Amino acid sequence: MQVTETVSDGLQRKLKVVVAAGEIGAKFTERMDDFKDRVQLKGFRRGKVPMAHLKKLYGRSLMAEVLQSTLDETTRKALADRNERPAMQPKIDLTENEAEIEKVLSGEADLAFDMSFEVLPEIALADFSKLTLEKLVADVPDSEIDKALSDLADRNTAYETEDGRAAGKDDQLTIDFVGKIGGEPFDGGKGEDVKLVIGQGGFIPGFEEGLTGAKAGDTRVVKATFPAEYPVPTLAGNEAEFDVTVKAVGKPVKPAVDDDFAKNLGAPDLAKLREMVQAQLQREHDQASRSKLKRALLDALEKAHDFVLPASLVDGEFEGIWQQVTTGLERSNKTFADEGKTEEGAREEFRKLAERRVRLGLVIGEIGEKNKVTVTEEEIRRALIERARRYPGQERFVYEYFEKTPGAVDELRAPIFEDKVVDYIVELAKPTERKVSREELLKPLEDETV
Repeated sequence: MQVTETVSDGLQRKLKVVVAAGEIGAKFTERMDDFKDRVQLKGFRRGKVPMAHLKKLYGRSLMAEVLQSTLDETTRKALADRNERPAMQPKIDLTENEAEIEKVLSGEADLAFDMSFEVLPEIALADFSKLTLEKLVADVPDSEIDKALSDLADRNTAYETEDGRAAGKDDQLTIDFVGKIGGEPFDGGKGEDVKLVIGQGGFIPGFEEGLTGAKAGDTRVVKATFPAEYPVPTLAGNEAEFDVTVKAVGKPVKPAVDDDFAKNLGAPDLAKLREMVQAQLQREHDQASRSKLKRALLDALEKAHDFVLPASLVDGEFEGIWQQVTTGLERSNKTFADEGKTEEGAREEFRKLAERRVRLGLVIGEIGEKNKVTVTEEEIRRALIERARRYPGQERFVYEYFEKTPGAVDELRAPIFEDKVVDYIVELAKPTERKVSREELLKPLEDETV
């Protein structure tokens, strides 16, 4: 194999690869001989099918197989010999036409092709011990525990049916209804024994208001309008009438926060329930603290590393982001103007996001490789179990997807790898802690996208 570099411009590379005549021909002959010994054709004994007949039936497909395997093998070897890391799979351009390829496979001509690709840039890693990072932490005050317990009690509110009660705020109604638009029932507009709590906003605007004051046994025609952004296009923005029958009205009965309440939730007493709630709130704090520290770390890494990005990686990342954005707008029946943007401005914004993701991805990959950060099979197994738990009753399909889909396991490996690299850097950077309020710690970042 002869390799000649024809283009070296920045990260762009183009190689001319020539495989000597006879090499592929020998591989093709070897493949035909192997195939001849295994194929079973009607009218012939195994291994006795004439080679000319085999070539007529299978020659073209076997030629393609040998050609592809040769291209793959020589491409890998050319890159390995040059010690180059392509940003993406090299583009192969065969200079021969079909007739010339047949000559190559018969050993009469050399195989020549061009390889075009971008190489990954050299990355000079920063001194992570000099990064200035701050870790936000917050205490869990008794007032927050009390509030969380009160919220728990709210979620466990029971409703006692009361004859003659006129439905008011926080009361629960049991209703049957049939919705119509223009006098005609619409799909999904019918319900029986539906529970509705006045003031919770569980129905479209106007529906709950139309039932305020209703009593068990009442029938009402309630007018309500579907929001313009309603996800069902045939309903969005339309006014509807609902024939409603009120079957029961119940008043809310909020449980007292005491030992009995704790026992109903599986705790031995209120003191233990408070401990459990405090632990849960602390986990929320820890998660928020890590999330903000990670964001600050990624910002610092981006600032500390400046290098030319492979255009192919940026283009691919941008196309993925853009597809998500435009699909989301289509589903919500919105335009960029509705978001206060122009398409040109949005493209520029998401191009910068793509560049950030690619830069950070390359930096994190380089850190992990140079410091031998690895993801174990046990870590992937735990991540797979956690992913499957998100789909109760569908666990088997989740396992089959990751088992049979090429590259799917990378969905599990990549975030684990990233978190382990982040942990490695944090250990070196030794961030200082700053105590803040719970509100400040849990305040969402202006832009959660990284």
